[in-house]
Amino acid sequence: MAGERDLRQLLSGLSPVLNPGRYVYCTLPGRVPAGLRPVVTVAEPEGVTFVVLEEEADSLGLPHAFTAAWITLRVHSALDAVGLTAAVATALAEHGISCNVVAGFHHDHLFVPAADADRALAALDALGARHT
Repeated sequence: MAGERDLRQLLSGLSPVLNPGRYVYCTLPGRVPAGLRPVVTVAEPEGVTFVVLEEEADSLGLPHAFTAAWITLRVHSALDAVGLTAAVATALAEHGISCNVVAGFHHDHLFVPAADADRALAALDALGARHT
């Protein structure tokens, strides 16, 4: 099934949902530790970056940074859609909320400061409402 490409349709169908838990960014040289269940993994020349539940990182004594809330945009966006990331980042920036975006095959995922989760959801809901 192909994802949506039309920006107006994408924005009107954002349907953001807050996933439970608090997430942190970790980085290690080499590989992700066995048994860890990251929700995002990125291999970089400096090491592997992964996003994992805070309690998992803490239970393994992993150093971490940026405690985040994870918001999923339930609209099925095409990987080559133009403008969605910019519109979402702009809407959040207008409220002083930082955002790290990760594209999955079906959905986009936002990691915002945990303390800003409710404000981020409200900003995204308002963005979607402006395009319905």
